[in-house]
Amino acid sequence: MNTAVKTYTNYEGFITALRNAEVLRKRNRQNPTEVSEELKFRPITHADMETIFQYLQMETGRTTDFSYAGILMWVDYFKYEYAISDETLFIKGVVENDTETPAFSLPIGKLPLRESLEKIRSYCRSKNIPAVLSAVPEYAIEELEEAGISSINPLEDWGDYLYDAEKLSTLSGKKMSKKRNHVNKFDSLYTDSRLEPLDASNVDRAIEFMTIVDEEGDDVPMAVEERRMTRKLLDLIKEGDIRLEGAILMVGDEVAAFTIGDVKNDTLFVHVEKASRAFDGSYEKINKEYAALMCARHPEIKFINREDDSGDEGLRKAKQSYHPVEILNKYNIAL
Repeated sequence: MNTAVKTYTNYEGFITALRNAEVLRKRNRQNPTEVSEELKFRPITHADMETIFQYLQMETGRTTDFSYAGILMWVDYFKYEYAISDETLFIKGVVENDTETPAFSLPIGKLPLRESLEKIRSYCRSKNIPAVLSAVPEYAIEELEEAGISSINPLEDWGDYLYDAEKLSTLSGKKMSKKRNHVNKFDSLYTDSRLEPLDASNVDRAIEFMTIVDEEGDDVPMAVEERRMTRKLLDLIKEGDIRLEGAILMVGDEVAAFTIGDVKNDTLFVHVEKASRAFDGSYEKINKEYAALMCARHPEIKFINREDDSGDEGLRKAKQSYHPVEILNKYNIAL
């Protein structure tokens, strides 16, 4: 990174520096740069997602924040709104680790980055809010520095786990032997199991299964919110959303697990994975079989993003046990 750009590992220090910089800019501002059009944001709805997805496909990274369901699932929690200006998508929400502070996603589209950033700065000046980008992928940092930014704050615990799709779909190799053993045990115990694509014809089973998920799940606010958002995706599948592609694992007439994801370019994003503790190996089984199903359905898939661990030690160990090829780091950026 450019050593001229200040990096704050402490988020509070980053915010303090941001506010001080805003005060200084207001004092020194003589003739602010004119922009061609003021951004006009509106809440993101399901009906908007097809338009938004056209722009998301232009983004070259593999972080979940720029995936179809990554936005749709968390639109209420992160207060997502969007604007399209000069054939460029702007998304406004909140800082990923601070839902009280407004923030913007990395702009996507035809407008040069420097001009996109000035549009955001102009909007923030008009609304008297700090100009911050949040969940910025690491690949964009160098170009942002060249375009002119103030400071950087790494988003600890929010890096996405990225895996080799072929490895997850086959569990081949010595490193995956424990996972294969869990799958083999599942297969030996539950000989009447089957995997079905999750769609409007069987999604009611997954909706009913959420009662078990609630009983076995944590009561911490983020976990409760995640289950609420899972129900939202299930409802959208029931309504016929075809970009949400899932699978349901049955043992006889019982649901053992289900999962939901979506595909962008060469990456499968797994947003939901729920399994019952009553079935040994159900998590490993749904993980492997869903990866295999989606790789067969979408031969272009090379990677699987299984999102972050949010600082949860148990979740971190579980994600690391599948041996990611990369952790996709993200950053808060002060403009």
